[in-house]
Amino acid sequence: MQYVWMAIIGFIVGLVARALLPGDQKIGMIMTAVLGIAGSFIANYGGQALGWYKVGEGAGFIASVVGAIVLLVVYGMVTKASGARS
Repeated sequence: MQYVWMAIIGFIVGLVARALLPGDQKIGMIMTAVLGIAGSFIANYGGQALGWYKVGEGAGFIASVVGAIVLLVVYGMVTKASGARS
């Protein structure tokens, strides 16, 4: 059940991260949700690895938004680099 909640919060986090990130991200709603969910998972497991959260304890909303913003920036850099080659 924890993973379902992480996915739901991740979807919301992706929307918030996209709204907070300056510039125009040319990605669809589904990719925004996927990056938000991935950011939530990364914040959760990264925080556990660093000792910020205990096992079974979820990452906070702000940490999830930061993780999603990082993923959005990386995704933008990767797609810009691959678009420049073609």
